[in-house]
Amino acid sequence: MKSTLLGRNLFVYALVASLLTASYGGAAAAAPQRSSARPTRKPAGAAAAQKPAAAPQAPAPLAEAAPFVNKVLPNGLEVIVLEDHSVPLVTVELAVRNGSFTEPPELNGLSHLYEHMFFKLNRASLLGEAYIREIDSLGIIYNGETHEEVVNYYFTTTTPNFPTAMRFMRDATLYPSFDERWTAAVRAQDPGFYERLRQVVEQQFAQEREVVIGELDRHESNPYGELGERMNERLFYKYPSRKNRGGNRQTVRAATTDMMRLIQSRYYVPNNSAIILTGDVTPAEGFRLVEELFGEWKPSGKDPFVEFPLVEHPPLQKSEAELIRKPVANVIIQIGWHGPSVGKDDAATYAADVFSFILRQPNSRFQRALVDSGLAAGAGFGYYTQRNVGPITLLIQTTPDKARAAVRAAYEQVAHFDDPDYFTDEELESAKALLEADDLYSREKLSDYSHTISFWWSSTGLEYFRGYLKRLRATSRSDISRYLKTYVHGKPHVGVAMLSEESLKASGLTEADLVGDAAAAPAKAAATGR
Repeated sequence: MKSTLLGRNLFVYALVASLLTASYGGAAAAAPQRSSARPTRKPAGAAAAQKPAAAPQAPAPLAEAAPFVNKVLPNGLEVIVLEDHSVPLVTVELAVRNGSFTEPPELNGLSHLYEHMFFKLNRASLLGEAYIREIDSLGIIYNGETHEEVVNYYFTTTTPNFPTAMRFMRDATLYPSFDERWTAAVRAQDPGFYERLRQVVEQQFAQEREVVIGELDRHESNPYGELGERMNERLFYKYPSRKNRGGNRQTVRAATTDMMRLIQSRYYVPNNSAIILTGDVTPAEGFRLVEELFGEWKPSGKDPFVEFPLVEHPPLQKSEAELIRKPVANVIIQIGWHGPSVGKDDAATYAADVFSFILRQPNSRFQRALVDSGLAAGAGFGYYTQRNVGPITLLIQTTPDKARAAVRAAYEQVAHFDDPDYFTDEELESAKALLEADDLYSREKLSDYSHTISFWWSSTGLEYFRGYLKRLRATSRSDISRYLKTYVHGKPHVGVAMLSEESLKASGLTEADLVGDAAAAPAKAAATGR
């Protein structure tokens, strides 16, 4: 399976990747801020002299919502088709509302382990169905990913092999090797064969358990993997397992096939799943084949999120900080806040994305203060869209001699975020255009865009996704101001820094610096005239 553990926190590691010019596997495709075209950088002096201009006329939309169509089958399975006949390729994707946001500590990592078992033996392979003998020669590319709020599996193949890919997806979904609902018939007919089958399944399960543990070990061996984990442990202090999508080693080590059946019965039901088809397929053809193959999938009769509600992450009571000593060359500083949740404050999620893209522009006031000034090699600020509290993250890469000054400058910028002149109307409209262009660009490779659809379907719902670009265009200064006042300004937050022991001594960086106390003291003194 694709290892996405190095991208454990999607937004944070997208930033780390850009700051460190490293490539972290696959995860950032799901995030709203997946990439951006960068405008030409203006000279710092010219940018600083720029004054707010009169509100420009809103440009014509660059992109409309992706023209996908959807249908809900009688068993509750949602089918989403995005048709494009430009190349003879089709991607078949299964999305399940599962992931770490469904996992208390005793289940943390089981979504990830289930993902690994998905592509292993199933009824068709164990019983030797004819199409299985040919599938390896058909050039079908497949993989799966586990995130906080969705687990997705996908096949990409040439158009003639689309029905075969669909059959394999059906068999892997409905008839995994550990499912006793179909193996009971085998047991009754041939107990000896059943016993051999069971031994094979247990052996394969033990192997995949070690594979997942190996991924966790590799993640922990990367020092930057610990950065996001420590942040999540403090930011989501009561329920950190709900943000740990890789899982807990002890839980994975103790997992059994009974636990896989628990995950299957609870979340792998049609009324909690979607099939996404993109590429060289018509909606009529897609709906027909999905209904033919998946119509037998029986719904649970329950909404798993009614029976097992999401936790309510309590707000931070106070700001706190941590210095993580690791043998790294640079100083990486991360500051995090609780952000808005989809379904509770949708307006703030749109404002958060627009504001993030304003700050991402190279000639923004934020970038000038931190990067153009030489205080940081890279800096970013963004929000990760989630249904169950999306984090807001400020990230800085700097050197020991500049670490304290960089943190102070970052907090000074945060203090001015809501100033009327912090960004111009031109920057506001440019950010909206960049977001539209980013979505349009991402559709060029539909085999990847299917993952984006899965993410939005699970975390936000399709109506949010359909209206996303339109609502971005309508985002105003007052919307951004409300977002900042509600979630950032004056709100408790977490500051975490990763640096070597030598860098810590050289920098003089303290926990007070990381929570902004050191930056706030001079400003307070100036305000009181002392």
